[in-house]
Parts: sequence; C-alpha cells; structure tokens
Amino acid sequence: MSQIQRPETVAQQIYQVMPDLPKENNYIRRETGEIDPNNTLISRFLRYHQDTKKRFTLIRFDWQLTLGDYLGVNEKISEENYPGQATLTVNPMAADIKAMNSLNRRQRQQLVTLLVEIYNPAILPQETPNSSPSPSPSPSRPSLSKPGDADLLKF
Repeated sequence: MSQIQRPETVAQQIYQVMPDLPKENNYIRRETGEIDPNNTLISRFLRYHQDTKKRFTLIRFDWQLTLGDYLGVNEKISEENYPGQATLTVNPMAADIKAMNSLNRRQRQQLVTLLVEIYNPAILPQETPNSSPSPSPSPSRPSLSKPGDADLLKF
C-alpha cells in the first residue's frame, strides 16, 4: 500500500531525477502576494491527478490518462477546477498544458515511471547476491476423477 506523500515532496524528488523538466513556479500566491517556489508544474500535475481527477497513484495507466489530459487526447481539463486557480493570481493551466506538451516521449515515459516508483516502492526486500535460491516445492498434481465425483456437484 502506498504511503500518503505531499505533492510538493514528490515534485522535489521528480525534479532531482529530471532537472530539465520545466518548473513553471513563477506564480504569485493571492494570500501573500509573493511567488510560491514550491507551487510547480509537477506539484500541480500531481494535485490534478489525485485531487481533481481522483485517479490512483499506484497505477501506471492512470498516470498515462492524466498525461493524455494534458496532451489533449483524453479528457478536457477544466479551468475552474485546475490546481492553483483559486490560490494563485493567474491560473497556470494554459502554461502547464503548454509545458507538458513540450516534453518529448522519452521524458513523458520517464516521468510516469518515476511516479509509479515513488508511489509504489517495492514491498519485498531485494535478495543479496550471496544468497542462494531456495528450491521450489514440486507442484502436486490434481487427482483424477473417480466414478461418482460428478454427484458431489449436485445441490
């Protein structure tokens, strides 16, 4: 089961691995009148995925659907419900869509892979190279049917 992670924290992890991704973090917060450097393209992408669309974070296909929304090949993104529209002085939706469309296929695939890895880390520990594999038990074969077995299926 995935642990709950703040979109800003996950966005930082993504930007560490993919520093060439656009940040789009030059928007001004309505409350403070100052630029919010943690309100990034990826943090809004994550909020759109989780909060607006209510899609699962563990499923690769759901991340691909969200990317499809940004690329204009899946569902239309609603300007009224877009992350940041209520908290920033300018709605970042149009610029975010443009920025996501500027990513090449490899970058989009890497982004999806990273998101799946972050939200769905391996549960089982990796084997050490020195450990020897344990022999697997031989599967037992089902017994052949006998006369009268079909009667067991009657109610």
